[in-house]
Amino acid sequence: MTQILGPAFKLVEEIDALQLAQEGGFGERTRPLLVKGALRNWPAQENWSFEKMAQLRNKDGSEPTRKFQNGLVEQGETQERPLLPIAPYLRELAALATVPVSDEAGLLPNRRRLQLQPGEEFHLNWAHMQSFTPHRNYLAQWSILEDFPQLRSDFDIRSLWPGWRWTWESVFMGPANTHTGLHRDVPNNWFCQARGIKEFVMFPPSEEAFMRPSKKYDWGATLSSINIAHFDKNPEQLRELEQAKGLYARVEQGDALFIPKRTWHAVVSLAPSISLAVFGLTAKEILLSGVPTATKDLLHNMHLYRWGHCICHKHIA
Repeated sequence: MTQILGPAFKLVEEIDALQLAQEGGFGERTRPLLVKGALRNWPAQENWSFEKMAQLRNKDGSEPTRKFQNGLVEQGETQERPLLPIAPYLRELAALATVPVSDEAGLLPNRRRLQLQPGEEFHLNWAHMQSFTPHRNYLAQWSILEDFPQLRSDFDIRSLWPGWRWTWESVFMGPANTHTGLHRDVPNNWFCQARGIKEFVMFPPSEEAFMRPSKKYDWGATLSSINIAHFDKNPEQLRELEQAKGLYARVEQGDALFIPKRTWHAVVSLAPSISLAVFGLTAKEILLSGVPTATKDLLHNMHLYRWGHCICHKHIA
């Protein structure tokens, strides 16, 4: 039987933060870019540790609690999200983070990645996903800077992303071997890695024909019905993807990855991680993309648009 390799990938373009500054900074761009060491001089590099984040307290002195994700929102039945305290979870992640990441782990083992030549095509080890424990608690899409605005100064996003835009932020905290499903977002995104290592699988908008867009509603995003964790059970999905051309990025502690709007991507965690995604829309993008997105959300909450088939309300697929 012929082995199904899936799509071919190339390494994403990368640049060191110092070199980026010397070249005049970040300009208009429609391709992903990995900025190595982008956070090296930001307060977040020191302040956003598991131990320090576990010390966050509400104004009344109580420990914050949030709803955790305990299963992929992209595939299957939307689950009720458990409400859990954050501090014990982060202390658990701190202990797990003491275990080093093997150079042989991941979709693209680091030892192999370092041997690749610029522009060389390669395939990923999708079998890595089969070792994951399903339904692990994962703190995703927490608007942490709204709850704790004093943390906003820890990230100097303007140094990467000059010019005015409306921005909002979401934090992602979780252990190794968690992942998001394949999806694309309406806005551009700077993904900042404060702790841990994550692998990004990306496909440009030109590859949309292979992405199997789902009708399941998610505010500001389009989900894919492709389940990257179960190609062993759905080999036909991997075979369909073989014609697609993808990009791969290994985002390590202190790095920032620019993900252009409408770029399909999935994220796999190699180590306990803290990440901040900064989304943004220019004035023009607010009119062209933001207003239609807000209109769909209004219709959804009025039960007029994909009600009952969404990530925000429990349903059966």
